[in-house]
Amino acid sequence: MHTWRWRTWNELPYLTCSLLEPWSHGFFTQQFWQRSPNELTEILQPTAQAYRAKQVHGNTVLSPSEVASLVIDDEAPSADGLITERGNQAVWACSADCTPVLIADAVTGQVAAVHAGWRGTALKIVPHAIARLQAQGSQLQNLRVAMGPAIAGEVYQVSEHVAAEVGATVVAPDSSDPSTLLYALHQLPNSPLLTDPEPGRVRLDVRRINALQLEQLGIHAEQVAIAPYCTYQTPDRFFSYRRSREKKAQWSGIVSQSMN
Repeated sequence: MHTWRWRTWNELPYLTCSLLEPWSHGFFTQQFWQRSPNELTEILQPTAQAYRAKQVHGNTVLSPSEVASLVIDDEAPSADGLITERGNQAVWACSADCTPVLIADAVTGQVAAVHAGWRGTALKIVPHAIARLQAQGSQLQNLRVAMGPAIAGEVYQVSEHVAAEVGATVVAPDSSDPSTLLYALHQLPNSPLLTDPEPGRVRLDVRRINALQLEQLGIHAEQVAIAPYCTYQTPDRFFSYRRSREKKAQWSGIVSQSMN
């Protein structure tokens, strides 16, 4: 069983996962809101170079060299995933209900940071990031995946249309009827769907959908950890756009290693 541990920097809390213990990493809280990825990288590993992207709820994944080549007037390029190419590179994702996903390769030392909201999940952003890591030599059995604090399915109300769009990435019923697809999702073990009292609405567990996508890739459950924290229900630690409608977010980052 993977454990999640609260750590502090200057008495400010951030979260780490035992699955990623060999890598400098952190899922940072709202208390760090005004600090940039460059400043946060100083906390994790002062010698590392930080990289971020302008998140747009898509499935583009970039490397640091691609980020550097696409910067215009100091504005980061659009992407929702970053993968490292060498050691001592820090990659970052920000979220305020969406799922921050940190991925690490125990053999190559390379890592990825992914922002996976429902739109990115519907576009299979995490499998896209893993495909890029595989193109750099990663093997699925060597990957470690930690999903940080995000809005929990029990409080995340979405339309049946949204649920069907996201759910279509993990089930493929014979019929194109959304109700058939939703029924298939409800039948899954530990279903990512919960009922909602409002007609035409359901509750959606986006992290569970991502876990199912990983499972279908061939990644085993012991390679995956999901934080036991909901951004919506933990107001003392995390921003939640659904809760406050504030345009704020918390950062999550990880630093790559140089492996022999």
